[in-house]
Amino acid sequence: MRYRHDARPPDGTRLYAIGDMHGRLDLLAELEDKIRIDAENSGAANRIAVFLGDYIDRGPESRELVDYLMRRPFNGFEHVFLIGNHEDEMMRFLDGSQEPANWFANGGVQTLESYGIAAHGFPSPDEAEDWRRQLRRALPPDHLSFYSDLKYSFECGNYLFVHAGVRPGVPIELQDRHDLIWIREAFLGSDQDFGRFVVHGHSIERTPQIKSNRICVDTGAYRSDHLTCAVLDQDEVWFLQT
Repeated sequence: MRYRHDARPPDGTRLYAIGDMHGRLDLLAELEDKIRIDAENSGAANRIAVFLGDYIDRGPESRELVDYLMRRPFNGFEHVFLIGNHEDEMMRFLDGSQEPANWFANGGVQTLESYGIAAHGFPSPDEAEDWRRQLRRALPPDHLSFYSDLKYSFECGNYLFVHAGVRPGVPIELQDRHDLIWIREAFLGSDQDFGRFVVHGHSIERTPQIKSNRICVDTGAYRSDHLTCAVLDQDEVWFLQT
């Protein structure tokens, strides 16, 4: 089904916004086939794949999925990689700037395991410090560069792509980075015009959502097996899904 609304990318551009993957490389590979078929039938001169963050944690193949993304899938596409709150938590664990319990509780253990670290449950402070040292050794330099280079937002036409959302009432150029990757209720409950039509993940829905001011494409792929991509072309939106 195709939906019409006022937001649109630049002429000749088709946008593909891919939701939270959480270590489900199998689903991304399946979705890539659907995206490729759609793109081949588009005639669009410019094709941009926007990945909305949360590549790691919860699923079994965080490292493998990042390897796959660094090879730039979807031949013939421009690629944009945004940061999610899970990548932010891992980076804060690496530099020691944040208490790691929340990351471990939300799938960080699975990411450590994907990098070959024998992690389990909730560690003691000494164990957590040992895991940090092991991850620093195990993380390939190109992976560290990938995580460090992730963007907080991307604008194209009158679309704004972010991981979580924006703070209502705050101009786009003044948005706080923490809100861009963490906000929920204040953003999800707002019907304000944000100045851009926002495309985001982060907040799991059973089906993709189109509201008057935003689109959500996080359909909980790690547990639902449904990885979702919003396709944005001219004044139409439709969804591809595993």
